[in-house]
Amino acid sequence: MPTSPTLHLVCGKIAAGKSTLCHQLAAHASTVLLSEDNWLSSLYPGEISSLEDYVRCSARLRAVIGPHVADLLRAGLSVVLDFPANTLASRAWMRSIIDDAAAAHTLHWLDLDDATCKARLRERNAAGEHAYAASETEFDLFTRYFVPPRAEEGFDVVVHGE
Repeated sequence: MPTSPTLHLVCGKIAAGKSTLCHQLAAHASTVLLSEDNWLSSLYPGEISSLEDYVRCSARLRAVIGPHVADLLRAGLSVVLDFPANTLASRAWMRSIIDDAAAAHTLHWLDLDDATCKARLRERNAAGEHAYAASETEFDLFTRYFVPPRAEEGFDVVVHGE
C-alpha cells in the first residue's frame, strides 16, 4: 500500500469482486471506505429499479461525495471509493477528485469475463447479502456501457484477473 494518501478506484463488471477488493484495501490504517451501493440503498430505498433511476440517484450522490473525498485525501486519509469506474464519464468524475486533491491514486481493474461474473452474480444473489440483487438481464444491460480503462485517461492501473 502507498504511504501517501491515495484514492483507490475500482473498475469491473457486476460481481467481478469490486466490493470484496475494496474491503481488503480499506483494512489498511488511515483508510476510509465509501460504498456507492450502501449510500444509494440507504438514501433511496426502493427508488432504484432501472438504469435511469441509478444514473439519476448516483449523480446526486456523486455531487456531494466528490468534494468530501477530496477533503479526506487532503486531510491525510486514503480513500477506497467503491463506486464503479466503468465508464469514461465516471472515470472523468474520479479524475476531477484526484486533480482537486492533488492525490495519488490507483485504478484497480478487475478484468474478468462475463461467464465468471454471471456465475458469481448467481452465487451472490443466492446468498442474499448484497444491497442489490441484479439479474442477468441487468448484468447484460449495465455491461453494454462498460468501457475498459484506456491509457490516454492517465490512470495508474493495476489489473486483477481470475
